[in-house]
Amino acid sequence: MTTTDEIVLINISGEDRSGVTSALTEILAHYGAFILDIGQADIHNHLALGILYRTQSSNSGEIMKELLFKSYELGVGIKFTPITEERYERWVSLQGKNRYIITLLGRKLTAVQIAEVTKVVADQGLNIDMIQRLTGRIPLKEDVRSSKSCVELSVRGTPSNKEEMQRMFMDLSTRLQLDVSFQEDDMYRRSRRLICFDMDSTLIETEVIDELAERAGVGAEVRAITESAMRGEIDFSESFARRVKLLKGLDESVMHEIAENLPITEGLDRLVSVLKRVGIKIAVLSGGFTYFGNYLKQKYNFDYVYANELEIVDGKLTGNYVGDIVDGKRKAELLRLIAQVEKVDIAQTIAVGDGANDLPMLGVAGLGIAFHAKPKVKENARQSLSTIGLDGILYFLGFKDSYLNE
Repeated sequence: MTTTDEIVLINISGEDRSGVTSALTEILAHYGAFILDIGQADIHNHLALGILYRTQSSNSGEIMKELLFKSYELGVGIKFTPITEERYERWVSLQGKNRYIITLLGRKLTAVQIAEVTKVVADQGLNIDMIQRLTGRIPLKEDVRSSKSCVELSVRGTPSNKEEMQRMFMDLSTRLQLDVSFQEDDMYRRSRRLICFDMDSTLIETEVIDELAERAGVGAEVRAITESAMRGEIDFSESFARRVKLLKGLDESVMHEIAENLPITEGLDRLVSVLKRVGIKIAVLSGGFTYFGNYLKQKYNFDYVYANELEIVDGKLTGNYVGDIVDGKRKAELLRLIAQVEKVDIAQTIAVGDGANDLPMLGVAGLGIAFHAKPKVKENARQSLSTIGLDGILYFLGFKDSYLNE
């Protein structure tokens, strides 16, 4: 910058209307001003516009006078702040700092929730650059049971303790009935290409093996083993073999009946529709059964299904299974394999699940999400989603309702 140049920040506020930005920048253009930064937000039809520009000192007074007259004509307020070269250079130097995205999601968002999250951000030494709402405008009489509210914070800096920050967000999620996603704002977040789902209690609101057990008259025994396995108290493979053995003699036709009546998780239809539109590959990696995975694959046009095969002889379940068990370790291996086949960087992958056997794939994926998960799973996952349905994942990816609903 030469000694005859000046840097000025103007802040414009008032009722939003068409042509404000155009009219003001036209004045700057007339005097050959150089725009160093510009940003605009609209809240309830109220404009907040900032323009940082550089101009020759000889033009500065005339520019300010014309901007002042024009803002009066437009019915908006304007404030001028001179910026020193040193202050500008300090601001430029911050552009290389780490950037993160913090997503706040729930049925509704309150001042308490936002205050608590932003306090953690401030205490960690981070600065909020931008806040935007991802969900649509909220009707005053909206049914809270089906509502969604999401805002996204763009922050800059280096957390003083990243692990502690993540833990505090998880604590807030539990205490305030809020989901908080904390992600690095890098190119991979904006280019996810593969998502891998657990099936039971994730894509569907039931554990199919429990449904089969009820039909076989061994519901209580199987449920007890299932719950113990999901809590991580017993090995998945051992629990799987014990549960399958209890199904011996069940008629194959029962599987068709259950498949036709699977309770689909809230938000799945919307999520899959968007994922397909943007070209993200979808896989089911389940400790459940291929019969039901393939049913969902046909219904939703999933790309891959890997699950366990029940042995059937003469139309009856034998109490045995065919092939290797798809356990937690196998899920992580399959995620890596599919990513390799699809030529996808592991950082571009997403994994979603609710049980302890999902933790390995949640840890491997670029974005691992514990969905309505058990406490132990949430504690060990980097992200969790517990307040709304599966379409909440779209907000973690930065999608806005304004273009999801096109």
